[in-house]
Amino acid sequence: MNIRKLIIGLVAIAGIYFLYDALSQPNPSDLEGNFRETATYRNANNTGPVVRIYAVTADDTLWNEARLYGDMMPYTKYGTTTVYYFNGNRAPQTLSPQPPFFDAAFAPACFAKYHKDAMGFVSVQRFPFGKSVAE
Repeated sequence: MNIRKLIIGLVAIAGIYFLYDALSQPNPSDLEGNFRETATYRNANNTGPVVRIYAVTADDTLWNEARLYGDMMPYTKYGTTTVYYFNGNRAPQTLSPQPPFFDAAFAPACFAKYHKDAMGFVSVQRFPFGKSVAE
């Protein structure tokens, strides 16, 4: 009887630990910079590479936080994930499947581009459309 109580107790403790661990994972709202997703695109191809593109606004150009935010975005093996970061409220509301993915009028407000390619290589490009970001 004591062994049964011990096993039930250990299973309960393990269950509580797993629940806590699952619910305490970092998420984009934990990051500095007040990141807000304004537009997303995901291709309808479920048999080949999945292409995900995000437009995100941020209050500041926090490079490390931008990298962490990109790392938290969904990624599919052999697919790509691209995140464009924009200053303040100047960001596209829609994205298209073809480059440049958004209206060129928003390019000056873009201060970073996060890209994770099909092999999982991550790159963060500062000022991908030139250093003309204006507040």
